[in-house]
Amino acid sequence: MIRFVRAALVACCAICALGAPAGAEVTETSDSHFVTRHAVDVAVPPADAWLALISPADWWNDSHTWSADAANLALTPQAGGCFCETIPAEDGENASGLEGSVQHMSVLQAVPRKVLRMRGALGPLQSEPVDGVMTITLQPIEDDDGELAGTRIVWEYIVGGAMRFEIPQISKAVDGVIGQQALGLAEALGGPLGENAEGPSAFDSAFGPASDDSDTQDEQEAEAFEEGRGR
Repeated sequence: MIRFVRAALVACCAICALGAPAGAEVTETSDSHFVTRHAVDVAVPPADAWLALISPADWWNDSHTWSADAANLALTPQAGGCFCETIPAEDGENASGLEGSVQHMSVLQAVPRKVLRMRGALGPLQSEPVDGVMTITLQPIEDDDGELAGTRIVWEYIVGGAMRFEIPQISKAVDGVIGQQALGLAEALGGPLGENAEGPSAFDSAFGPASDDSDTQDEQEAEAFEEGRGR
């Protein structure tokens, strides 16, 4: 992904300005893994949320694609399917005239209106011998009368394995980017709803309470990281 860490810092600022998704943060870290989780409520039924979710070209941020255009993304929502990107052929004297491609993730589980689970290392993590699993669940929200009022979209991304990146740094960068995509999907569905109802959230019920870690990313370290690792 192009300018991943610098863009992640911008994403973090944008998330703060717009209002972060409920429970959004890095919830676990160790010397070899990290977990990031986000939850956001939208005022559409799970069926509509699902159709939008499986159409990332409509809401994924252009800055976090290899081609700089989310329109080149495609997702096949079935086991073994690909969350892939086409790199358009370049014109010019030294161009090959051939298209390129990227596999961002492969689909492990796709249950319409309920869950999408994919495996893959996003962005600069592709260059490392790590594994990542992203689970996106769609949970119906009911109003006080028991009527369907919307959908809670919960994102969980677990990354583990040997990597040359510093975990505290890369985890914050990845968390910012995933949060940006979560908000992008919510905006495509009419925008995120306000604060969740009182009491334990469906996010906590599904994954446990988030940690209290609220350390911020240092911009100078991010720039050094970008220069040292490239994309």
